Amino acid sequence: MLEGFNEMDALAHSGYIPGLSKEEREDLAKSETFAIRISNVANMVLFAAKVYASIRSGSLAIIASTLDSLLDLLSGFILWFTAFSMQTPNPYQYPIGKRRMQPLGILVFASVMATLGLQIILESIRILLSGDSEFNFTREQELWIVGIMLSVSLVKLLLVVYCRSFTNEIVKAYAQDHFFDVITNVIGLVAALLANYIDGWMDPLGAIILALYTIRTWSMTVLENVNSLVGRSAAPEYLQKLTYLCWNHHKAIKHIDTVRAYTFGSHYFVEVDIVLPGDMPLEEAHDIGESLQEKLELLPEIERAFVHLDYEYKHKPEHAQTHS
Repeated sequence: MLEGFNEMDALAHSGYIPGLSKEEREDLAKSETFAIRISNVANMVLFAAKVYASIRSGSLAIIASTLDSLLDLLSGFILWFTAFSMQTPNPYQYPIGKRRMQPLGILVFASVMATLGLQIILESIRILLSGDSEFNFTREQELWIVGIMLSVSLVKLLLVVYCRSFTNEIVKAYAQDHFFDVITNVIGLVAALLANYIDGWMDPLGAIILALYTIRTWSMTVLENVNSLVGRSAAPEYLQKLTYLCWNHHKAIKHIDTVRAYTFGSHYFVEVDIVLPGDMPLEEAHDIGESLQEKLELLPEIERAFVHLDYEYKHKPEHAQTHS
C-alpha cells in the first residue's frame, strides 16, 4: 500500500510515473511484436512436422495434439487481429477505443479449443467401444515419432520461457498456448508408446486426458476474460491508490464522494466525484477537474477517467438506477 502511495505522490509532484521512457516503450512494443511473429512462424513449422508424425503413427493421441497445433495457427490469427485492431483506433466508429477486442479474441480462441476437446472425447469413446485400437510401430516409425515430438516440445518450451518474459496479455496468451503444447505433446507421445508396447486402448485414453485438460485450461481462461468484459470492480488496494491520488491532487478539494474503477477490456474505466467549494469560479473548478483527469489517465492501467465536480456530497448517488 505504501509503495502504491509513493507512486501516486511521484505522479502528483512530477506529472508522470517513473518508469520506461518513450524510446524504451517503443523498443518493448517491437519486442512484443517479434514474439508474436516468431510464435506464429514456429506454429506453422511445428504443425507441418506433427502432421507428418500423425501420418506415420496413426495415433489418436498424436492426432489430437496435431489438431491442437492447427488451432494454434487459428489462435495466432485471432490474437494478431485483435492486436492490430487495438493499434488502429477509429475515434468516429469506436469513440471509447477497442480495448475489449483483446479479451473477446481470447474468448473466441478458448471456445474453439473447448470444442476441439469435446470432439476428441467423442471420437476416443467411439474407438474404445469398438475395440479397434491396435498398434504396431516399426523401429523406424518409432524413431521418427519420438524425434519429431521431442523436438517440437523443446522448441515450444523455449517459446514459453521467452513469451513469459513479457507483461502484454496477448503475448502471455501465446506463452500459455505454448506451455499447453508441451503438455499435449508429451502426453500424446507417452500414450502412443504405451499403446504400442502394452495395449492399444491406452492411445484413446491418452486422447481423452488431453481433451479434458484442454477443456479445463480454456474454461479457466474464459472465466478470467469474462470479468474483463462485464465491468468488474478493481481491487480495493487499487481503489485506495486512486483515492489517495485524488485527495492529494489539490488543496481546494473538500471531500471525495465516489471513486470507481471497473474493467473495460484489459484496462480500467475510472469515475471520480470530488467536492469543491460552492463559490469557486467555474474556470478554476474546471482546471482542477481536468488536471485530475489527466493525472488519472497517465496511469498505465487506466483507459479513460471521468471526473465529476460537485459542491456538496449529501445528495443521492448519481446514476441511481445502477444501484437499485
